[in-house]
Amino acid sequence: MPTPSNPLKAVRGTRDLLPPDTALWNRVESIARSVFSRYGFGEIRTPIFEDTSLFARGVGEETDIVSKEMYTWEDRARAQSEKAQSLTLRPENTAGVVRAYIEHNLGDTGQLQKLFYIGPQFRRERPQRGRYRQFWQIGVEVLGPVTSGSESPLRDAEVLEMLATLLDELGIKGWRLELNSVGSATDRPRYVAALREALAPIKHQLCEDNQRRAETNPLRVLDSKDPNDQALIEALPRIADFLDDSSREHFSQVCVALDACGVPYTINPRLVRGLDYYTRTTFEFTVPSSGDPASGLGTQNALLGGGRYDGLSEMLGGPRAPGIGFAIGEDRLILTLQAQAGAPHLASEMWEKKLDAYIAPLGSKRNAAALALARELRRAGLSVEVGDGAFRLKKSFEAADRVARHIVILGEDELASGILTVKTFATGEQTKIAQADLAQALRA
Repeated sequence: MPTPSNPLKAVRGTRDLLPPDTALWNRVESIARSVFSRYGFGEIRTPIFEDTSLFARGVGEETDIVSKEMYTWEDRARAQSEKAQSLTLRPENTAGVVRAYIEHNLGDTGQLQKLFYIGPQFRRERPQRGRYRQFWQIGVEVLGPVTSGSESPLRDAEVLEMLATLLDELGIKGWRLELNSVGSATDRPRYVAALREALAPIKHQLCEDNQRRAETNPLRVLDSKDPNDQALIEALPRIADFLDDSSREHFSQVCVALDACGVPYTINPRLVRGLDYYTRTTFEFTVPSSGDPASGLGTQNALLGGGRYDGLSEMLGGPRAPGIGFAIGEDRLILTLQAQAGAPHLASEMWEKKLDAYIAPLGSKRNAAALALARELRRAGLSVEVGDGAFRLKKSFEAADRVARHIVILGEDELASGILTVKTFATGEQTKIAQADLAQALRA
């Protein structure tokens, strides 16, 4: 049992989000919803835990996520005849969205499915600045049957253009789009084989993590940030040399569409995604490097990433449904916004927007009437706080001045006449206003 000297705390790698920070989170999510709706996206909400096999089959058993980072447990069987089911807290959301696409036969509509989600994911990795074991993601998935245009490079370019719009509307400065193609389902195995062959004689010179990846998931070596390995990695074969004509043409059309929209990008031939389901277009948005305090991200400068996953639905037992998506780490996004604003108290400034009114009942007998008046004003769209009749008038004025633009005095005379006393703190003006006109007056 916890004692006063040993109180319970949030589990390591998790945290509480409190006001005023939640005001900034809500603003970010509101802007994201607004942008997504303008591009025809609808929200999907999937369970936060799934059958473990979903991630083993979709994400890949040899990935760090599945092999080391997932929170997995055996769900107890309800009867002796039942087998216990292995369940996992979702470490990412793409696999869950595609599972829902298959389960609900969304492909039967013949329409392109444009879906977004906002919610928590879970990975047991070492906590660091902007990275938590329970973290929040804002993500998008676009998928559907080939006849819906889901395989078109236009879809890739539209998603990237939408991301550029979102980052601009959020106020992210200095973002940079890095772009590459990891080829088709036939290109990628040929490249991985060549990569394994190139890594074999130099594997012993790499860091311990990269020595393991060279065996289990060679693509992840390319994504390594270990400074001692960079010269060796730079000399490895490049995926661009292994693309077939179809993949080259697809990537070329993505670039042409981005050029037409005026979205700047840099082709990064070493950019890959380590998860098994990625094909063709892959991308990452970064902000200024870690040497620049404006990034807010410590030693990491990647803000979000994503790519195309044309074979994931089939890997999960569903119909062919090419797709593309991305996920933004919301925790890291918030850190970047706060750092770039040059104001650590950005959230506080948002939170400090004052309420429209504070109702001060004079005496406890007026508390019920004060609450009824507050209900009337709130239903008219105003933000209102209610004081307590047990407060002295001076204390009510002090409390009101901290949180609201106006104080409404509710005493015996005001209740009897329906004429209320209102003081505006910005001007110091005190006026008498009929209750029927109060909502309109408080909006002014």
